[in-house]
Amino acid sequence: MDLEAAHGAAAAPGKQRRRRARESWGASLLLAYQSLGVVYGDVATSPLYVYKSAFAGDDIQHSAGNEEIYGVLSFVFWTLTLISLVKYVLIVLRADDGGEGGTFALYSLICRHVRAGLLPGGAGDELAVGGRRDARAMSRLRAMLERYRVLQRLLLLFALLGTCMVIGDGVLTPAVSVYSAVSGLELSMEHEHHKYVQLPVTCAILIGLFALQHYGTHRVGFIFAPIVCVWLLCISAIGVYNIVHWNHHVYRALSPYYMYQFLKKTQTGGWMSLGGILLCVTGSEAMYADLGHFSQSSIKIAFMSVVYPALVLAYMGQAAYISQHHSFENAYHIGFYVSVPEKLRWPVLVIAILAAVVGSQAVITGTFSIIKQCSSLSCFPGVKIVHTSSTVHGQIYIPEINWILMILCLAVTLGFRNTKHLANAQGLAVITVMLVTTCLMSLVIVLCWNKSIFLALGFLIFFGTIEVLYFSASLVKFHEGAWVPITLSFIFMIVMCVWHYGTIKKYEFDFQNKVSVNWLLNLGPSLGIVRVRGIGLIHTELVSGIPAIFSHFVTNLPAFHQVLVFLCVKSVPVPHVQPEERFLVGRIGPKEYRLYRVIVRYGYRDVQKDDIEFEKDLVSSIAEFIRSGDSHHNGVLEDTDKSCEKLSSISNGIPLWMEDGEVDASASPHKETDTQIISPNRKKARFVLPKNAQVDSEVRRELQELMDAREAGMSFILGHSYMKAKSGSSFIKRIVINFFYEFLRRNSRGPSYAATIPHASTLEVGMVYQV
Repeated sequence: MDLEAAHGAAAAPGKQRRRRARESWGASLLLAYQSLGVVYGDVATSPLYVYKSAFAGDDIQHSAGNEEIYGVLSFVFWTLTLISLVKYVLIVLRADDGGEGGTFALYSLICRHVRAGLLPGGAGDELAVGGRRDARAMSRLRAMLERYRVLQRLLLLFALLGTCMVIGDGVLTPAVSVYSAVSGLELSMEHEHHKYVQLPVTCAILIGLFALQHYGTHRVGFIFAPIVCVWLLCISAIGVYNIVHWNHHVYRALSPYYMYQFLKKTQTGGWMSLGGILLCVTGSEAMYADLGHFSQSSIKIAFMSVVYPALVLAYMGQAAYISQHHSFENAYHIGFYVSVPEKLRWPVLVIAILAAVVGSQAVITGTFSIIKQCSSLSCFPGVKIVHTSSTVHGQIYIPEINWILMILCLAVTLGFRNTKHLANAQGLAVITVMLVTTCLMSLVIVLCWNKSIFLALGFLIFFGTIEVLYFSASLVKFHEGAWVPITLSFIFMIVMCVWHYGTIKKYEFDFQNKVSVNWLLNLGPSLGIVRVRGIGLIHTELVSGIPAIFSHFVTNLPAFHQVLVFLCVKSVPVPHVQPEERFLVGRIGPKEYRLYRVIVRYGYRDVQKDDIEFEKDLVSSIAEFIRSGDSHHNGVLEDTDKSCEKLSSISNGIPLWMEDGEVDASASPHKETDTQIISPNRKKARFVLPKNAQVDSEVRRELQELMDAREAGMSFILGHSYMKAKSGSSFIKRIVINFFYEFLRRNSRGPSYAATIPHASTLEVGMVYQV
């Protein structure tokens, strides 16, 4: 019995490990199923238009020898395999920035390992979270990026180019997907009728799609995955049927030899048709951009076990059908629906439209996410961000961007009215994003993964050569629709660059004109002004020194609160900041001055709390800093003007309850000494200190004063700056600052924290910035 018991005890840890492994495997399978509805809707609907786009125009013609269709199939297969499977699924997905993906996440990842950030409070800032620098000797490439400002600007512009093309893809993908899905009406209706129905139906679906965005994807969450699953099952089954029924030797076209034969016969026309073939990988970037919603393993499982085999069967089935039918009057009829059995066309049409809507939804949501990232890092004007899900953080809705996307999407649909030009436009946007990802990924291999530079060059040359070939074929069709993403990206690039330039100039003005701490300390404990009850929060972009807006205020109105807090809200280039690392608290001057500096850090994926929660955490953080004392700080030590400001990254060790009505004495599990003020219908704040806490009288006095100030009320002092180019500036700078930046500032949202501040407690101080 003892031996059996001992054996059972020894086997228990093994059983627990196997149970945890099964649970982890089950969670990955569930996420993989969910990812089908969010990530793969775009790439899954590409069979609707790839062959039609490849044979559109006069580039190539479908001949009796089938060299063209076999060559296109071979290109589609190897492009899907090398770009989607090898590059994205097996390599790029590993380059996550704290679990997040996308073009801007790659830039953020590079900046956190190299001091190459140009953004205020960015990766080069002492406030950056995570991503410790490598202790070994700095590589030559790393040294060049850190030394030369022009390389840092080029890196940022390159990342913004990819970001702008992603936004352009958000305009074009819904138009292409829905229009191609609705094009099945041409085979189910008479020619005279479908041309009057197709365009209105497409526009109606697009309007409905954008109008429903404010509900959020989580409200129809599990509906999306079954639609894509049914769609993938449908196209793979039709593919198998066509292969068996029409041409079971079509698998031979998977050989790279047919690519050579295709280019040898078609030459320039075949090269130009690559602009349509590359659409088979559209949506591959979404696998990486939506990484934050799922996990690497779930995305890999879904793609390798379901999506990839279904797409290969679908493309082979279409090629098998087309290879046995040479009676098409023109290439316009070479498409997906001709290979669908006639009895199944109407059901397949309905499923295709639903799948196109799902694919469009994923791209639109991805566009919202990347706009939020850019806005958080001062590369896009402030916009209203609505979080549509309380559980899935990445699901957001931006009203302004949503309606802009809808207007642009309807404009290109009504303007082109055919799949050819829409596909040309989408192709250039897709391949540009992929080129940017390849270049940034090669830097990640060297700078972040510390791999050999030859490995990075191999990655860049191999995938870069393939993508440059497709890029050149897409760029040639500039006059046939490819000008649309270039124009859109140019407009968005101007907006981003102007906003970033203005933000940098504003930050530099604040930094150069900040007031010396010695000036403040020389005023004495009263600061030379009347100190009234309450807490005054002064918002500033500076992490050190006193902002000019404060001296401007007290010079004109010599009165201020008994407790002053200089509050700096920073967005750092990491996805999330842990709660215990969010607040950096410091003291300015002696204790009797009651001056504090609090730096609040948010990642570009973090949700900023409402005013009640924020006030509670803020005051608790200051209270914990006071209680812990100056000898226990563990954060950043800042020396400004020969006076030290001690910044401590603290945990909220002293709880602060804020409530209406009676105080709940059971809120604390142990006995406590409360200092509290109770009055009806007022918020009450109390600090809970154990009886045996070793707290001296000075600390108690400071805590009491902080609590009294909180009870008296909290006022938010916001600087309202007006930018103006100083005299002697160049003509271009005056245009950029005085007109473009000021126009964007007046028509954009203020800081996100300002939106939650009660208007009754807000005071704006206006000031002109001569930059």
